[in-house]
Amino acid sequence: MSENIKVSVADGVCTVVIARPDKKNSLTRSMYAGLAGAIESSAADPAVRCLLLTGEGEVFCAGNDIGEFQNRAPENPDAPPPSKRFYYGLANYDKPIVAAVPGLAIGIGCTMLMHCDIVYATPEARFRMPFVDLGLVPELGSSMIVPWMVGRQKAAELMLLGEFFDAAAAKEMGFVNRIMDRAELLPNARATAAVLARKPVEAMRLTRRLLRQHHDILLARMEEERTILGAQLQTAETQAIMANVLKPKR
Repeated sequence: MSENIKVSVADGVCTVVIARPDKKNSLTRSMYAGLAGAIESSAADPAVRCLLLTGEGEVFCAGNDIGEFQNRAPENPDAPPPSKRFYYGLANYDKPIVAAVPGLAIGIGCTMLMHCDIVYATPEARFRMPFVDLGLVPELGSSMIVPWMVGRQKAAELMLLGEFFDAAAAKEMGFVNRIMDRAELLPNARATAAVLARKPVEAMRLTRRLLRQHHDILLARMEEERTILGAQLQTAETQAIMANVLKPKR
């Protein structure tokens, strides 16, 4: 388990905290392993009835650690990488998921929210999907989910321009359920998770399954995205973009 992923279980709720605030909670390979482990163990634990995701400090997750991501090794089909375990563990999770977003949610920090059932955010939270700007493509099924949510043209605006949008816009588009002050965020998210944890298990599972439309198609799109993203990551253009991102700022 990564030291930057904090996991606790109480009252039927597994709380997972992304905790690397000095790097805006950007994800490393070891953090993906920690997230995947938390999801897999909580999915298998009958005592866990709900998952709660949040970030430490004033950030939810600013995406992948670019330095590590730039040098990502080719995948071994016999040993799925931690990121793939996390992606599919989250997409296939059959218990309710609540997220508390205290601030920035960029890239994977934004797209993972699309697999949550209830998302609360602070007024200061800002969201962005900058995949094209990095020479990459969307992931975690977002190239399919976002058009479902907001229509193709709005999805194109969000993904091709890759601009920030605030919590109010996120709520209007359906990325966020409620906006609340920072002091109220985590207590309210915990209270909601606790309510969900007390609901009938099988009815909850079946209802979530019905709500997740075209799930098999979504999983296929996730795999397509991963294949294209992996190829893009090796291109000279993308490598140059990432090298420029990593240059020391003067």
